[in-house]
Amino acid sequence: MSDGDPLEPAAAAEPDAAAAAELDSAADGADDAAEPADASDGLPGDALTDVQLEALLFVAERPLSRRELGAITGASPETIDGRLGDLQVVLASRGLRLIVDGERVALATAPEAGRLIGRYIGREPTRLSPATLETLAIVAYRQPATKSVIERIRGVDADYAIRSLLHRRLVVELGRSDAPGRPILYGTGVEFLERFGLTSIDDLPVVDAAIAERLTLPDADAAAGPAAAAMTAGSPEIGAGARQPAGRPR
Repeated sequence: MSDGDPLEPAAAAEPDAAAAAELDSAADGADDAAEPADASDGLPGDALTDVQLEALLFVAERPLSRRELGAITGASPETIDGRLGDLQVVLASRGLRLIVDGERVALATAPEAGRLIGRYIGREPTRLSPATLETLAIVAYRQPATKSVIERIRGVDADYAIRSLLHRRLVVELGRSDAPGRPILYGTGVEFLERFGLTSIDDLPVVDAAIAERLTLPDADAAAGPAAAAMTAGSPEIGAGARQPAGRPR
């Protein structure tokens, strides 16, 4: 061993210290990388624009709830409501419409383009029979309505008409009544609005006061026909299935 041997451990310790420092730095970097990114990164939040919202609804394969829109965009309920209102105004003169069914919203093609779109996708109009249309009118104006209420108003069995409307998704099950037997409650959904060119159930034509009163009575068998006529007035394509949800023709 030379006289300089005692210095060798000290000389060797210097690179070890440097290496340890590098390892510590690398470990710190790894810890930073392991930390989850801010949940708001990449989301517009309350800066959401009507253009972004329109694009999101366009690619959606089903109606989205306001809660879902908030979760996807990071925007507050107030911002979602505001952008939906803006989008409804913007689309009023274009080829798409914003459909609002309670908490759910979707895009659909404009009613005036129904025949053209039907021709493009090669779908023949499927007309509703008078009995089925009357049943649909009762559900639309009375919803939620049970089968027994529908039958009391029409005065005849409504089982086939209801099944036909359910199959076409013009009528949906909303839940069950608290009445004895807990009968099913029927109402309309997004498909109904799309097919009839409505943006919300509030757009249903106003029926005469006398008809509206008869629709609320058990012996109102004469009211369904006029209500159906009011609902379909000016809408020759009712039941044709030509009005398709935007971006997802069926």
